[in-house]
Amino acid sequence: MKKFIKALFYLTLALAIVAPVTAADTKYNQLTVYTALPDSEVPVYFNAFEKDTGIKVNYIRLSAGEILARLQAEKNNPQASVFHGGSTDNFIAAIDMGLLDKYVSPESKNIPASFLDKEGYWTPFYIGAITFACNRDWFKKNNLPYPTTWNDLLKPEFKGQISMAHPSTSGTSYTVLATLVQLMGEDKAFEYMKKLNANVRQYTKSGATVPQQVALGEAAIGITFAHDALKPAGEGYPIELSFPKDGTGFEVGGLALIKNGPEKERENAKKFIDWCVSKKGQELFEVAKSYRVPLNKLATPPKGSVNVAELNTIDYDAKWAGDNRKRLIERFTNEVSNASNLK
Repeated sequence: MKKFIKALFYLTLALAIVAPVTAADTKYNQLTVYTALPDSEVPVYFNAFEKDTGIKVNYIRLSAGEILARLQAEKNNPQASVFHGGSTDNFIAAIDMGLLDKYVSPESKNIPASFLDKEGYWTPFYIGAITFACNRDWFKKNNLPYPTTWNDLLKPEFKGQISMAHPSTSGTSYTVLATLVQLMGEDKAFEYMKKLNANVRQYTKSGATVPQQVALGEAAIGITFAHDALKPAGEGYPIELSFPKDGTGFEVGGLALIKNGPEKERENAKKFIDWCVSKKGQELFEVAKSYRVPLNKLATPPKGSVNVAELNTIDYDAKWAGDNRKRLIERFTNEVSNASNLK
């Protein structure tokens, strides 16, 4: 018996020598992401990424403005590796604050050069235009036409019937604010926003909440991105889209490496960015029913999505919007509406 135990010991030792633990066995398989995309979408993307790579995504969902504020607060000790989603205004502001690291994905070769960050800090992966999301039942009941210009929103019949997010927390509504300033000029835009404020039912934290309120009949009109409005419309809610004929703004959604994020996640973060802007990652917009328009030219856009090229878009200057974000938000908060009691 002793001879058998001794032989078994040497056999186990020999197997340990010939089959050492490999780097793959100890490879870190976690990734922490701050995402501005809706909770209804992100599991589709993150679960598919984990299936393809074995890397599990741990995420916190916040509006883009909230992510920016969180990154500022965590600047000396970042808790996440990737800033995922939200308009590039926020990423430009993050660059100015020293919150992002440069990374150029090899997939960038498939994205039109006009959308790329020339400095290489953030990677664009979808585009979407500002729209008026209208509750079809409310307009039918009140026998009113849909608004087709920005000034239409000031009509007295829309008093208390407009929902929009607050630009201090929402990338969507900051895009709205920056659009109006670029379209009208700053002082005229703020005079307009003060008048519009009289018709606003409620300011929300997140732009994605706005079309939900319209879908449920809590508001007649929501100022939001087309892809966010099309999602409940595709689920059967009575939402119709109307785009301002006098010009609308748009977002280019981005993602980027957070500066000094957890070192053990760095390579996983780069893989995630590459995967998100790949043809396969981009075509999951269809699966998630998000209606976001992908920027990888090899990817097929979701059915029913809006072709931004067919709209009357302004020559939206995202760089200017990012550089002036803090100042414009402070002016909006002081002159139009503060950020208290947001829903």
